[in-house]
Amino acid sequence: MTTVTDPNVFNLAIRGTFDDGQRIVKEIFGDAEFKAEHRLGAVNSINWARILAQIVYYFYAWGRVRQKGINNVAFSVPTGNFGDIFAGYLAKRMGLPADKLFLATNENNILSRFVEEGVYAATEVHETWSPSMDIQVASNFERYLFYLYGEDSGKLVQAMEDFRQKGRLSFTKEEQKTIRTDFRSRAVSNQETLDEISRFYKQTGYILDPHTAVGIKAGRELVRHDVPLICLSTAHPAKFGDAVKKAIGFDPPRPPSLKGIEERKQKMEIINADRETIKAYLAQNALR
Repeated sequence: MTTVTDPNVFNLAIRGTFDDGQRIVKEIFGDAEFKAEHRLGAVNSINWARILAQIVYYFYAWGRVRQKGINNVAFSVPTGNFGDIFAGYLAKRMGLPADKLFLATNENNILSRFVEEGVYAATEVHETWSPSMDIQVASNFERYLFYLYGEDSGKLVQAMEDFRQKGRLSFTKEEQKTIRTDFRSRAVSNQETLDEISRFYKQTGYILDPHTAVGIKAGRELVRHDVPLICLSTAHPAKFGDAVKKAIGFDPPRPPSLKGIEERKQKMEIINADRETIKAYLAQNALR
């Protein structure tokens, strides 16, 4: 991303975690006047358009399997921000005949603990081989809570305020039963991630990126033997060359678009993880 040097593109890195960055973005979007004045938009799963697009490939994947005369499938989804698997949940609400949605996480297992223990509690972020899942506060989680709470927006607002104050949410036995009807989950360790990349390559010749490896490891352990498993892949393995090399002993081949990327000119500014500082930066550069 930092090799995009167009004059109207500004690459910012914050002194903080993914959760800090996401919180600030959501807070800025919550300032309706500022958002309208500077015409802000988002392309990650904060934006509903991203969720809508992700719903499509659940149906597409099921349709490919359906051509083989199979109707019921399970999906394993590596996720940290709850967006991709929330799209699967919406697909099921729309009629997708999926047996289960398997929520695969890494050692940052707040979502797995939510599914299996009925508690949503933030802890310290751990650095892993699958960094896109190094998240504690999932931005799309509250969208699922809206349905879990019977579409009671007032209850949802109160729950999220409680979470902001206490860093923890608990759920009733009935709610936990609903959660485990919708999902099963498994947290995959760093070593298990590398082992899965190695195992899958030896068995198939296909090189997994570490996020997809998390999904396949969790899915293999959770799926029933009589149900086909579809695992959602996430990224090219060349983006995570260190992890892949550690697992299989050599660097994954790069697509042409990534060749020589380290030598390209880069543009990036490091900025404090502060909402008002970032708002001032946006205001200053919005019309350049």
